[in-house]
Amino acid sequence: MVQCSAFVLPTSSSSLVTHQLDESTYPKATSSSSLNLTRRLLLSNSITCATSISLFSFPFIVSSSSPSKAASITEFVELEDSGGVKSLDLRTGDGAIPMVGDQVSIHYYGRLAAKQGWRFDSTYDHKDETGAPVPFTFTLGSSDNVISGITAAIKTMKVGGIRRVIIPPSQGYQNTSQEPLPPNFFDRQRLFTTIFNPTRLANGEGSTLGILIFDIELLSVRHN
Repeated sequence: MVQCSAFVLPTSSSSLVTHQLDESTYPKATSSSSLNLTRRLLLSNSITCATSISLFSFPFIVSSSSPSKAASITEFVELEDSGGVKSLDLRTGDGAIPMVGDQVSIHYYGRLAAKQGWRFDSTYDHKDETGAPVPFTFTLGSSDNVISGITAAIKTMKVGGIRRVIIPPSQGYQNTSQEPLPPNFFDRQRLFTTIFNPTRLANGEGSTLGILIFDIELLSVRHN
């Protein structure tokens, strides 16, 4: 049974400390079907834990059934030149690091802090004709159409890595056409009527309404 340990979202980068993760916490897949299941369970478990605690307290998967596989609690660190994006590596990859201009493919879960961690989108909900999840693919740094917090998060990841990022409003959605977008109209409407709520923005809530939490897995990098 997966256990969760909560910790408080850091409020300043000066108090942040990085610790090494125990990668044995995460199971190894032995086939392509089990690999997809492993990825989905890992990301889904982190979401389930996150939504079970208070709004600005986020969890970390600590252990599986074996106490020897427990990973130490790790704090978020602010990514350099990111505009305030904070990250926590749930699994460190061992593949290529993308460069600006590369085509990257990711799986993600996206949540909105102002809605108590409501999951507004996931690539695992995007299916092809066979029912397999469709990754989000784009060219890194080539356009303003992808929210800058996602770009900042991916730039220092390695293929195979999984990273949780907390994206401030300034690095999140600036308009209703930026990607990634929920495919469902009602999810898009709920997302943007919260982020761009004129009454709440006028009340000075702009610094919290658009806070996003993304769990991102970097699947592949293709050099163009």
